[in-house]
Amino acid sequence: MHEIVDGPKPKHAQLREILRRLAEHDLAPGSPIPSERDLAERYGVSRITVRAAVGQLVAEGLLTRAKGRGTFTARRRYDLQLFLASFTSDMKARGLEPSTEVISCGQAVPGSKASLGLDDDEYAYRVVRLRKADGAPLAVEAGWYSPHLLPELDRCDLTGSLYELFAAKYGVQLDHARQTVWAETADADTAKALDVRKGSPLLVFRRVASSQGRPCEDVTSWYRGDLYQVTMQLDRTVPGTGPNSAKGGTR
Repeated sequence: MHEIVDGPKPKHAQLREILRRLAEHDLAPGSPIPSERDLAERYGVSRITVRAAVGQLVAEGLLTRAKGRGTFTARRRYDLQLFLASFTSDMKARGLEPSTEVISCGQAVPGSKASLGLDDDEYAYRVVRLRKADGAPLAVEAGWYSPHLLPELDRCDLTGSLYELFAAKYGVQLDHARQTVWAETADADTAKALDVRKGSPLLVFRRVASSQGRPCEDVTSWYRGDLYQVTMQLDRTVPGTGPNSAKGGTR
């Protein structure tokens, strides 16, 4: 057990490094750390000192506080993949077990914002699902789907990969998508579904996907901001210019 000693290094800084080692090497992600009182007694410091050390690690994102439950090591963040792949295949590639809960499924008129190339009064399939990995809720997705390419979609089992279903049942392979990313805070319903507090940060992705030029899917997904991050590799090439113009500005 590491000791805290009198010296030039403040006690809260010593305790912070002890807790950092505990969080990074000894405890699994999502594990509780000892209570404020236990830490004060174990290391012979005041609770104010403990509060300062823990607060700094919370600010760094290494620890998280849950109201009424305590303080926990932060869960591992997942990199959102910026290519056209299903949630199911992405989670399996990470060694996680994906699962899906269908919140609602039916037919409705999507309105002018959906990009499915439908007439104003034409219906589409509306599917809302909760996506999980190893039983933990990660994302809520709400999608509109083409009734022309995917007839009777609402009669299918939608608890697995939709992309695999599209290929197997309809012969539809999604080959192109345009995706937009922004940040939001969780409203009451989304927070409840994702098991986070109302107002928690979310990463939101809207993807409009097509197959051979035919619009098929317009889906918006709300991912937990504490569990996801987006990593991009950039170069200095401006799209359409220079010797490497075929690569574009990002890849």
